[in-house]
Amino acid sequence: MLREDQEREMNAISDQLYENIEQSLKNCQASLVLLAFTINDNGIPQDFDKVSKELIKTNPIISTLQVDPGGIIKYIYPMQGNEKAMNLNILDSKYNKKEILNSIKTKKIFFAGPLKLKQGGMGIFAWLPVYKDNKFWGFTTAILKLENLLKTAGINSIDHTKYEFLFSNIHTKTNQEEFYFSNRTDLTKTNYISKKIPNSNWKIYLIEKNPSDLYLPLLILGTLGILIGILIGLLTMRLLNTPEKLNLLLKDQETKLLKNELKFKTIFDQATIGFAIVDACTSEFREANNKFCEMLGYTFDEIKEKGIVNLTHPDDIQSTLLDLKKLEAGIINEYSSEKRCITKSGKIIWVNLNFSPLWENYEKPTAFIAFIKDITEKKEAEELIAKSQSRFKSLIDTIDGVVWEYNIETSTSTFISKKVENILGYTVEDYMNNPTFWEDHIYPEDREFALGISTIVNKKHINHDYEYRMVTKNGKIVWIRDIVNFVYENGKPVISRGIMIDITAMKEAEKDLNNSFHLVSEQNKRLLNFSYIVSHNLRSHTSNIESIIALIESADSEDDRKEMMKLLKSVSNSLDETMHHLNEVVNINTNMSLVIEPLNLSQYLNKAMDVLSEQIKLHEASFIINVPDDGIVNCNSAYLESILYNLISNAIRYRHPQRKPIITINLHKKRDKNVIEISDNGMGIDLARHGDKIFGMYKTFSNNSDARGIGLFITKNQIDAMGGTITVDSKPNEGTTFKIYFK
Repeated sequence: MLREDQEREMNAISDQLYENIEQSLKNCQASLVLLAFTINDNGIPQDFDKVSKELIKTNPIISTLQVDPGGIIKYIYPMQGNEKAMNLNILDSKYNKKEILNSIKTKKIFFAGPLKLKQGGMGIFAWLPVYKDNKFWGFTTAILKLENLLKTAGINSIDHTKYEFLFSNIHTKTNQEEFYFSNRTDLTKTNYISKKIPNSNWKIYLIEKNPSDLYLPLLILGTLGILIGILIGLLTMRLLNTPEKLNLLLKDQETKLLKNELKFKTIFDQATIGFAIVDACTSEFREANNKFCEMLGYTFDEIKEKGIVNLTHPDDIQSTLLDLKKLEAGIINEYSSEKRCITKSGKIIWVNLNFSPLWENYEKPTAFIAFIKDITEKKEAEELIAKSQSRFKSLIDTIDGVVWEYNIETSTSTFISKKVENILGYTVEDYMNNPTFWEDHIYPEDREFALGISTIVNKKHINHDYEYRMVTKNGKIVWIRDIVNFVYENGKPVISRGIMIDITAMKEAEKDLNNSFHLVSEQNKRLLNFSYIVSHNLRSHTSNIESIIALIESADSEDDRKEMMKLLKSVSNSLDETMHHLNEVVNINTNMSLVIEPLNLSQYLNKAMDVLSEQIKLHEASFIINVPDDGIVNCNSAYLESILYNLISNAIRYRHPQRKPIITINLHKKRDKNVIEISDNGMGIDLARHGDKIFGMYKTFSNNSDARGIGLFITKNQIDAMGGTITVDSKPNEGTTFKIYFK
């Protein structure tokens, strides 16, 4: 039983050391992952000194952080004292080259050392390989002080009178195990527990110093038991023979029992953990050993006088009283807890408390024995780890993106940062409690694409990033850039983690830029076309004027000169008309204060038809109008009047000679735009021949003597100026349909 208790204690201590070391190394790994996230597409870590300072602050075991592109040290924090390391190639390391190359191959972090540091003490090196587009890019590296790591692990809390702690490493050249903190080279004759630290060549050992001491109490008690048995047998025989001998035997037995009690008292007082005997009815101390008194700094009499409640920290009194009441009422027979006690000096210590009954044959116990162990250093180590984790989480929450982690083996989300509330409007609990949250909130048009990419890369375990849209809690659509990396253990991917960055502003800026580019391109085209028109038309008029002036100068008679003057006047009038048209186009395209407002289309149709009433009557034109009385379009009032006039007058002017004109006008919506549709049954236009010129200036497509080729050009410019578009669909001898789109 003592051996089993000994092994349980050793296992508990060893497990605690291992868990603390493993947790500290995981925190270090997380810091290196965060540092890797700061590396931009140009291979430069953003805010390296600032981020490194905060990471070291949250992880006290880290003394130095580095970024090593291609294995060459280029960034160090802090720089002071580490200048000689700058530009060193860690791939040329004569001590750990094999492990470094294996780390690159397996894509896993590796912890190497301990090595002597120039700044003093023993150091551990942690290398995390960084990949860009699934290609090795370099390392993020941390240097850890060995003494800080072991202190955080809690080795100071080990009872060094009973146990010895060893730390070993496999030498890279000899492949032999080297031990630290001891001169031992052979453990074959010792009782120990060892554990292998992952991602390293390390082992930790907990060695029992004096295993033979375990059998001393057994030997004493066994010997006493045998002697007492023999004596009782002899005394019983003598008792049967003489009552006097029985009296002597009883006195002798009393003496031995007193001696046994003294021996028990000695063992009780010399125990390495605290013992106390507590009355089951009053909860008062009956006995307490020296170790318990030393813990609290009181004498036993002082402890007995103060009682359990006054020795307990105020915040733990209520739970302690509740447990004692349950013991007194028989609701529970024993209990174990961790609580705080106040020493005589006022210091607060943490203890592990176990209450067990002292009873026989399952009768109601009259007393309890309490085992008390000081676990203050363990609690301080746990608190330090908790603070590190809290700072680490706070640092994650400051990142401008949603940091996430997903367990591949269990297919569950294991972490989501608080930034999800800012970007998507949902709480962390909303996300974590819904296994399909991510899939459910992808924008429907992007869902198939995003899930397809995710499936492919998750099967091939490729580090990647891609862009898609998600729907927030209030229905808003946001653009997300998702950067994904995989974490390997024993060559197998076990975790995927990454960061979802809100790039909505960037996407909107990109859209605005594209719109601006399109607008500028269109304006350049129109400007080029306008400059061509100006140069062509004005050159034609000036050439005509020059020719007529030459003819006037060479005319033989006054009548010839008068005839040429008439011709010159006609050309001058034509030039003036051209200038008027060009000026109108310039006014349309330079009108920066153009007023766009909701207008009732029916009212403007009636106005245009009133202006054209004589032509409508003359040519017996009829109308089919499908426009609601409250139909609204967003236009400039003068431009809308001009557009309707030009299109309706053209439908009448270019009517078919063999049928009366029928003009159909519709207003309907297409997506988010209002569409005015004006159709006729006229002559139609051969779009195969004239489609690219239909909205050109002075472009005509019929033999009508009154065709000027300016109406559609002006109409197109007016619609463009209001941000709309116009299309045409026409067939010769069948008719023409114009569609005007307004926002």
